[in-house]
Amino acid sequence: MKYLLYTALLAAMAGGCKPQPQHEEKAWSFSLSDSMMARCEFAVAAISDVRNELKLFGKVAADNNRLAQVYPLVGGNVMKINVELGDYVKQGQVLAVVRSGEVADFQRQQLDANADVALAEKNYQVAKDLYEGKLNSEKDVTAAAKELEKAKAEQARISEIYHIYSLKDGSIMNITAPGSGFIVSKNINQNEQLRSDKTDALFSIAQIDEVWVLANVNETDIASVAVGYEAEISTMSYAGKVFHGKVDRIFNAIDPDTKAMKLLIRIPNKELLLKPEMSASVKLLFSENKKLVAVPSSAIIFDKSKNWAMVFKDRSNIETRQVKVYSQVGDVSYIEAGLQENEKVISRNGIMVYDALND
Repeated sequence: MKYLLYTALLAAMAGGCKPQPQHEEKAWSFSLSDSMMARCEFAVAAISDVRNELKLFGKVAADNNRLAQVYPLVGGNVMKINVELGDYVKQGQVLAVVRSGEVADFQRQQLDANADVALAEKNYQVAKDLYEGKLNSEKDVTAAAKELEKAKAEQARISEIYHIYSLKDGSIMNITAPGSGFIVSKNINQNEQLRSDKTDALFSIAQIDEVWVLANVNETDIASVAVGYEAEISTMSYAGKVFHGKVDRIFNAIDPDTKAMKLLIRIPNKELLLKPEMSASVKLLFSENKKLVAVPSSAIIFDKSKNWAMVFKDRSNIETRQVKVYSQVGDVSYIEAGLQENEKVISRNGIMVYDALND
């Protein structure tokens, strides 16, 4: 009897421990909220020409075709200097005043030339009168005429020197500006004794509403440059400001000191912000003659040593997609694999969505 009761008890306990059916866990799904949706921006992947860039260094220079250099025409003592480096001058403006013995000698030559012309005119008239009175020959008249012609030529020469040198009476010479522009170099000091054979320019005057940027190209990059390439110029003086121009000329010679080739970029400079001798960073932009899918660089997320893009289909259907970036130029990334044309990606605040989906 006891045995039967024990068996029944075990059976009852076994029945109580029988596994009960489990409720299935509800799957978690992500949906972009209205507030997060408002904080995101989107871009459509598009096929684009692959652009590339080459970074160079150089300096700003005045256009040689718009640069005038002033050299000493005579020797003498510098009495006064009226301008300084960076000043704007107008054509004909007096830059410096020099007292010169050579100028005094020019004045003597002018007086002699005037006297010679007056004497030659008188002799010519006398020769004509004598010829008319049959008192001399035609040969004498011709000789007097040649002497007068010679005297006038010397007078004209001295007058031209006065005009070219802007000379006045006495020993003073004014050094004047041959054209309007800015003083970009000055190599003269007050009380300096000038020599007429001085080879350095006293002043350089340049118009800088358009300037050059001369950039150095390393030998390894020579094949990557060409006339017409767009260029972006930046300087230390204007942080964040970019000046735009184009490659105008390539100098097909290697500098033996720098082992680099120079190229010339023309830059409009209407605001006169760029000054000669400024250091400049140059970014050349050019096409690689191939096409790839392009998206804003802000759409690319780098994590776990890989690049990702958040592909948006709707607010409840966002895919974390691994992409292979071919290159990044400025704010554009070119995609070699992982994205198709016309797919929409999150280009702003995609990192928030990435974290929400992948944490």
